[in-house]
Amino acid sequence: MFPTLAELGIPIPFDTHSAFVGLGMAVAGLIFLVESRRRGQTDERMVYIVLGAVAGAAIFMRLGTWAQHIDPSRNLNVFEQLAYGHASMLSALVGAWLGVHVAKRIVRYRPRTGDLFAPAVAAGLAIGRIGCLLTEKPGTPTGAGWGIVLDQDAAARVGSPAGVPLHPSFVYEIAFHAVAFALLWLWLRHRPIASGETLTLYIAAYAIFRFLVEFVRGNEVVWAGLTRPQLFLLVTIPLLLARIAVQASRGAYTHPERMAARERVARPA
Repeated sequence: MFPTLAELGIPIPFDTHSAFVGLGMAVAGLIFLVESRRRGQTDERMVYIVLGAVAGAAIFMRLGTWAQHIDPSRNLNVFEQLAYGHASMLSALVGAWLGVHVAKRIVRYRPRTGDLFAPAVAAGLAIGRIGCLLTEKPGTPTGAGWGIVLDQDAAARVGSPAGVPLHPSFVYEIAFHAVAFALLWLWLRHRPIASGETLTLYIAAYAIFRFLVEFVRGNEVVWAGLTRPQLFLLVTIPLLLARIAVQASRGAYTHPERMAARERVARPA
């Protein structure tokens, strides 16, 4: 484990996890800018929409893990949770989605922006998860040869067994987001898909992947052999798949021009 960049041989006294999260956000911002210009969505209000996404993600990232216990006295208060609570990537994604929609309402920006965010989020998460890989509990024990083996100090720091091969769950996730970015950037962004739908497809795919990888992630099992993220995903995955099915029935993935025409007719002046 490498909690600081100095332990990686980088002479900067900075937290490793935060450094990679910051790098991921910077790369995501650059990709968002390139894609917005390619698609001609360069309205000055886009700045506020991005700020809404960042603010929503920052707030919900920690609030999403707030009410972990039925007994309220066992949970941190709101301010303690925002300052010191555990962070959740799933909650951050929900917060970013809400932040974008709130910002769009405030600045009255109607065009869909999901296609701008999809490749940016995938690249940002692929980089940000490197920070998790270097600083957090790798996963559950595995007999596979690619398992990560921790020494006594590292194991004690993250709460994992020492000298036992552990699933590199964050490597799995990095690979998922890297492949997703490649598909979004090299293929899906050039396909005739209705505006905004690539983000829905990406988030749905990630939700299913995350549900499965949780079995080797090493998070606390809270009910019926499932972790808290899995319980959340049990609700959200059917909603995402239902939305995809409805959009597919409207021609979002086969005749997007017809769907766009219907929306223009239905949209009030």
